Formats: sequence, C-alpha cells, structure tokens
Amino acid sequence: MSAEASPMAHVSVTIAGRAYRMACDDGQEDHLTRLGQEVDAKIDQLRAAFGEIGDQRLSVMAAITIADELSETRRHLRALEQELTAERAARAGAQQRLGDGQKVLAGTVLDAAERLERLARELGPSPSGGVGMG
Repeated sequence: MSAEASPMAHVSVTIAGRAYRMACDDGQEDHLTRLGQEVDAKIDQLRAAFGEIGDQRLSVMAAITIADELSETRRHLRALEQELTAERAARAGAQQRLGDGQKVLAGTVLDAAERLERLARELGPSPSGGVGMG
C-alpha cells in the first residue's frame, strides 16, 4: 500500500543571478519566493561590501550571516520568553497576595461585625424601643 502524497508545488527562485527550481508544500510558493529574495538581497549586500569574491564564497558568507541573525533572534526570543515567565510568576504572586489580603479583610470585617453585635447586646434594647412618651 502506498500513501498518496499531497502534490508539491514548484517555484523558480533566482539567487545571485541563477534560477533554481524548488519544490515546496502547496500554498507555500509566495513564502519560498520571499525567502529566496531575502537570500538574494543578502548576497547583493555582501557583494557590495566585499566585491566579486566568488559566488560560492558569497553564498557561504550569506548563509553564515543569515544563521547569525537567526541565532541572535533565537537568543532574543529566549530572553523574552524568560521575561514573560518571570512576569507571569510575578502576576501569580500578586494575585495570591491580593487573595490573601481579601481573606484578611473579610476576617477583619467579620470580627468587627461580631464585636458590634456583642456591644449592641450588652447595651440592651434601644431607648426608643416603642415606649410612648407623651
């Protein structure tokens, strides 16, 4: 039995003046084209900086430069993820302290209400408790 593979799309990508026919998942053609344009732009940028030093060397330098940018982006993403984790922990701690504060406040209000009720019982019935004056 053979599993039917989804059809692969094909894109022609031009890098450093050479066209390359590449396969990609269906629907990814524009993405692959943009990536090819980014690589081509990086090679053009390096060519402008270093002159004609050979296509293979320019390609390797472009690949290393892009890998370095990717590495820096990953490092930055890890730092942001750590910051987000710390912020979430701080938020959870603040919510816990808020909940604890609400419990203390509720206990204080209940204690005050009980003391007021006890004081009211000790003072007895209200002087205007329905006795007519007249």
